[in-house]
Amino acid sequence: MEIKFMKSFIIVTIVLFFCTLPVFAQRIAVTSEVANIRTGPGTKYQILWKAEKYFPIKVKKKTGNWILFNDFEGDQGWIHKSMTGKITAVITKSKQCNIRSGPGNKYKVIIQIGKGIPFKVLGKKGPWLHLIHADKEEGWMHKSLVW
Repeated sequence: MEIKFMKSFIIVTIVLFFCTLPVFAQRIAVTSEVANIRTGPGTKYQILWKAEKYFPIKVKKKTGNWILFNDFEGDQGWIHKSMTGKITAVITKSKQCNIRSGPGNKYKVIIQIGKGIPFKVLGKKGPWLHLIHADKEEGWMHKSLVW
């Protein structure tokens, strides 16, 4: 009888642990052309900066229709949930990044960009990501260059 109780207790504890985990690690991205990032959860709060389409964020907390997040530099802000969506997006984290015509170093460099440029991920091949920017520029980048 005591062993059955212990098994039941362990199972209930595990289920409760996983059911009450917050959504903190969820990654989403800005889906509107531009979104205001604020100091608090509402339009009365000051705008810290504006984020462009495909800007990826990591959810920390949800309050009503507002999301508290961290970005690739560890900066924190609030965004209205209507400005976001569950799309796979990345942002460049290196000072110089090459966007190539194909998935590999042998392919032509189409454009060079700097840090902080967001992209939607269209696909991947090995360590290479097929990306598109909000302005419709498309190409391939090594995954080590993005967050």
